[in-house]
Amino acid sequence: MGSNEVANKPVHVVCIPVPAQSHTKAMLKLAKLLHHRGLHITFVNTEFNHKRFLKSLGPNSLDGLPSFRFETIPDGLPSSDEDTTQDQLLLGESIINNLLAPFRDLLRKLNHTATPNNPPVTHILSDGLMTFAITAAEEIGIPVVLMFSISASSFMGYKQYPTLLEKGLAPLKDESCLTNGFLDKVIDWIPGMNGIRLRDLPHNFMTTNPNDIFWNYCLEVMRRVDKASAVVLHTFDALEQDVLDALSSMLPLVYAIGPLQLLLNQIPGNPLNAMGYSLWKEDTQSLKWLDSKAPNSVVYVSFGSSAVITPEQLVEFGWGLANSKLPFFWVIRPDLVVGESAILPPEFVDETKERCLIASWCPQEQVLKHSSVGGFLTHSGWSSTIESLCAGVPMLCWPCSTDQPTNCYYACNEWDIGMEIGKDVKREQVEKLVKELMEGEKGKQMKNKVMQWKKLAEEATSPHGSSSLNLDNFVNQVLLRKN
Repeated sequence: MGSNEVANKPVHVVCIPVPAQSHTKAMLKLAKLLHHRGLHITFVNTEFNHKRFLKSLGPNSLDGLPSFRFETIPDGLPSSDEDTTQDQLLLGESIINNLLAPFRDLLRKLNHTATPNNPPVTHILSDGLMTFAITAAEEIGIPVVLMFSISASSFMGYKQYPTLLEKGLAPLKDESCLTNGFLDKVIDWIPGMNGIRLRDLPHNFMTTNPNDIFWNYCLEVMRRVDKASAVVLHTFDALEQDVLDALSSMLPLVYAIGPLQLLLNQIPGNPLNAMGYSLWKEDTQSLKWLDSKAPNSVVYVSFGSSAVITPEQLVEFGWGLANSKLPFFWVIRPDLVVGESAILPPEFVDETKERCLIASWCPQEQVLKHSSVGGFLTHSGWSSTIESLCAGVPMLCWPCSTDQPTNCYYACNEWDIGMEIGKDVKREQVEKLVKELMEGEKGKQMKNKVMQWKKLAEEATSPHGSSSLNLDNFVNQVLLRKN
């Protein structure tokens, strides 16, 4: 498809991600791919996150191009200069209550100031969780595409929430449901998902409060999905074929476009390649440290950008890693430990100083691809899962919340590239599983399997692979279609 096709009627897509690290990163990658296809892009950050990007990436890092611009809207939260993840409850409430008006104003401004080089807005590409964007699109009469930066299986899990409510399975009747085996109930009515248990579905339904804000918001999100002209999922056909087939019969247009980074790798000279994604300053010294280690010898440990752990869990993970006697690189964010700073006992530091590196943040994709990294202890966020798969690195999974249990279930049971660590972290179990991951028979089998998936991901994103074709079809059938 040449850019002259776009020139007939310039297409201007306004992209609005959830203002959180993994959501923004996935949306920005998709936006770069669409820009490369000749589309005009406006990418919308909250003022808070835009400031953090400029602080971590440099003052000119988001200058963009004339046809790829950034805009900001206020999130209505008290301003703060802190380099931390915003309170998720406050941010959730802000998305629900504060963002429609400034987003609407921004769309009006973009349309009022339109020029031949800066055409009026023709489409909104919104994170699926930003339902206000659907309202804004309806008001100005343009189509909205929803992107979910999660797996197809997690999306299908969320899609069952209205049914869980109808069947009386959610919200939970009382706290005892968490411990009495209720969650081990196998759900046999979800299309394309066999043998999955209630506990393996995304965890937002695990509340006893029928008025819980996140539970109700998830219901609202899923009830409005069919307002979208298309749904984009960050996955690839071979990885989740059954679920994608089932979703295709439930929604008008579903496109599996991923892994996004591998698609971007197909565009070597892209002028936007240098534009980064990190809200934190990345410690690149870690790559030098990894250079000094033997191939496949290092355990990489990171619980993502928003998971939190208790001081006790920190210490149990720490001693489990220390007692494995293996080298490890651990990312400990300043806000990782609930309510206090992450402090490991001095004897832990003495015991591990030769073979342990701790950093507050790092360029994760480069770290996972480093030849010395042999395993990944992860919270099973979707970005981390798919980055690990693309790097051919098997995982130890310790899911915390939202869609992570579903990713963990698939990694361990369907794709055979992960092992789960019990919720109740004990150093003995951590030590045993880390050794199995890095040196055991099961670890070797997982390594072989993840290398096969890596190859399939590369095939999907090659010029005639399924994800490349899905991206072309998405652009041609949805964004360039004459409305």
